[in-house]
Amino acid sequence: MPQTYIKKILDARVYDVARETPIDHARLLSARFGNRILLKREDLQPVFSFKLRGAYNKMYHLSEQERACGVICASAGNHAQGVALAAHHLGVKATIVMPRTTPLIKVNGVRTHGARVVLIGDTYDEAFAHARQLVEEKGLIYVHAYDDPLVIAGQGTVGMEMMRQHPDPIEAIFVPVGGGGLLAGVAAYVKFVRPEIKIIGVEPEDAACLAAALKKGRRVTLPEVGLFADGVAVAQIGKEPFRVIRDTVDAVVTATTDEICAAIKDIFEDTRSIAEPAGALALAGLKKYIEQHDLQDATLLAIDSGANTNFDRLRYISERTEIGEKREAVLCVTIPERPGSFKAFCSALGKRSITEFNYRYSDNREAHIFVGLQIAEGGEDRQQVVARLRDKGYPVEDLTDNEMAKLHIRHMVGGRAPAAVSDEVVYRFEFPERPGALLNFLTHLGQQWNISLFHYRNHGAAFGRVLVGLQVERGDRKRLAEVFASTHYRFWEESDNPAYQLYLS
Repeated sequence: MPQTYIKKILDARVYDVARETPIDHARLLSARFGNRILLKREDLQPVFSFKLRGAYNKMYHLSEQERACGVICASAGNHAQGVALAAHHLGVKATIVMPRTTPLIKVNGVRTHGARVVLIGDTYDEAFAHARQLVEEKGLIYVHAYDDPLVIAGQGTVGMEMMRQHPDPIEAIFVPVGGGGLLAGVAAYVKFVRPEIKIIGVEPEDAACLAAALKKGRRVTLPEVGLFADGVAVAQIGKEPFRVIRDTVDAVVTATTDEICAAIKDIFEDTRSIAEPAGALALAGLKKYIEQHDLQDATLLAIDSGANTNFDRLRYISERTEIGEKREAVLCVTIPERPGSFKAFCSALGKRSITEFNYRYSDNREAHIFVGLQIAEGGEDRQQVVARLRDKGYPVEDLTDNEMAKLHIRHMVGGRAPAAVSDEVVYRFEFPERPGALLNFLTHLGQQWNISLFHYRNHGAAFGRVLVGLQVERGDRKRLAEVFASTHYRFWEESDNPAYQLYLS
């Protein structure tokens, strides 16, 4: 029974290496959603993740003989860093088996603490199988990431801290789920001390092993799992965690990649810290739960479980955030291929901010433009803008939920025109990034020349950047330069740029 965990959690040895982390009030999020939203900051641990708690508790309770054998674990990174730091503190040799897909920041974090790293396979389960093989071959002691009562008890100290730190009413606590160790530990403690608090597990939509197990009434193994939220990319919920969870957890919510990216941005805006995808998972679930249940004036707490992500992943996260927040629509719109049609289209949009504009000349009849638009949060505004464009005679395809369009097509629109574009010149522009700046640019161009190439993406910087191709006869190019000068925007001609010559001309 879960009650048996209370003494284990109270007796857990974690504070030799772990710290008691604060609960932060997410003021911006709270104001936006009309609820009091709190974040338990486990990203502030010495290894930037809660995993240190369970790893150290397990290893502290090993006998001297077991410690002398050395320890081993399989981990996508955060548990690995916990084991490595715990082993260093206790003077134990550690081997860490990690999937090859593990972010480099986590691999380096493990090596920093003196552990031996073995990279094998693409998923946690492949790494786990290899680690078990090494246990048999070398007699090492396995420290499981979640399927161990002492590990679960160590993670349960997160729940113990939250109950002590926030004695006031809490509607629900949202906990990220991979193998289930954190959820089991938190749920066991909180439900014993404050049974009125709802415990909600949150999983990625593409690695929802707990939701699948609860639906079947038994543990199941997913045929494959998504790797974006690598810290929770587990194909089967742990046996011991599931035994505890099925009696203590009130619901499970799943979140998409875009929703997780949006939650990363939310955490940054409220705390100026950058959560890893698994770290922001609970908040993504919290936001979804508010919408599903139309909650108002409730106190909701999400565990920010980790901050170990490669810096270069932020480019992808940023790209997906606005869609995840339902604040960007991605559309394919067909407009006539003639001078002035871009300006007419922008005028049809009104004062709505354009986040992206991609186009390359195809034929002399129609132009298919890939456009991103800033919309109000939620789906109604998106439907209205599509309806408005169709009412004005524009064929529109809504690509906002099209994964291929978001991942690939937006970066591939363009290339060479199918036939030579006569008298084409190419210019690169910078202009102050503010509402209406793009329309102002197109207004200065007027309807004198046909636009044959256009690329623009709002990156949230102070200056917008545009690459534009125009069909301009040689005798008109002096007048074109005068028009460009009248915009007072910085510009450079790129017609002789080898990148243009090789890929676009």
